Amino acid sequence: MSPRFRDGLLEGFRAFLPLSVGLIPWALVTGLTMAGAGFTPLQAMGMNVIVFAGTAQLGTLPLIAAGTPVWLIVITAFVLNLRFIIFSAAIARGFHGVPLGARWLSGHLLTDGAFATCLEKMLSHPDPHWRLGYYLGPSLWSWLLWQLFAFCGVMAAGSIPRGWSLEFMATIALIVLLVPMARVRPMLVAALVGGGLAVALRGMPLRLGVIVAIVGGIAAGFAAESWRGKDLP
Repeated sequence: MSPRFRDGLLEGFRAFLPLSVGLIPWALVTGLTMAGAGFTPLQAMGMNVIVFAGTAQLGTLPLIAAGTPVWLIVITAFVLNLRFIIFSAAIARGFHGVPLGARWLSGHLLTDGAFATCLEKMLSHPDPHWRLGYYLGPSLWSWLLWQLFAFCGVMAAGSIPRGWSLEFMATIALIVLLVPMARVRPMLVAALVGGGLAVALRGMPLRLGVIVAIVGGIAAGFAAESWRGKDLP
């Protein structure tokens, strides 16, 4: 572990620490929902480690509980995670000079919070060891918090009063992450189009309106990025 890597690791951790508090209610809600869907603790934590994507987990759990066909569950999870294509394309330059194994690990650990925290400095700092540390600081801390508090949610299912409205707290945590990302025009366009479609199509069966909204938002984001590129000299 080089000194530059350690410097980046600590700086990334400090930058992300205030935002990471929002992961706690979100992870608790995910754990509670998995237990409510009938998962055993082993099944719930297995899904939590392998999938490691709260939106995909929460989006597919009602389908799993309802006995929805597997193909629709897989498509739903895939579509719910499509935003990571945009995130990956946007942050890819920050991994130039980083070993292949570390890039694979970083891809699995990519989250909304890590992306929002790391994007600017990942694209501007010249040292690849520092950049990798700066990315892994928030990412590994997110992974640890997510596993810990999802496990707490699984084990506390039935004990946490519904009046605590943890679902609402998780939504607030997502909004906190959305605001800094929306400063970039393509991200703002994607959020507005996707949010508008989700509201307009909320009556579609099997939550298919969410899938259409995600695809529409991603397409709008790519279009905005393309138009922005054409406008640049």
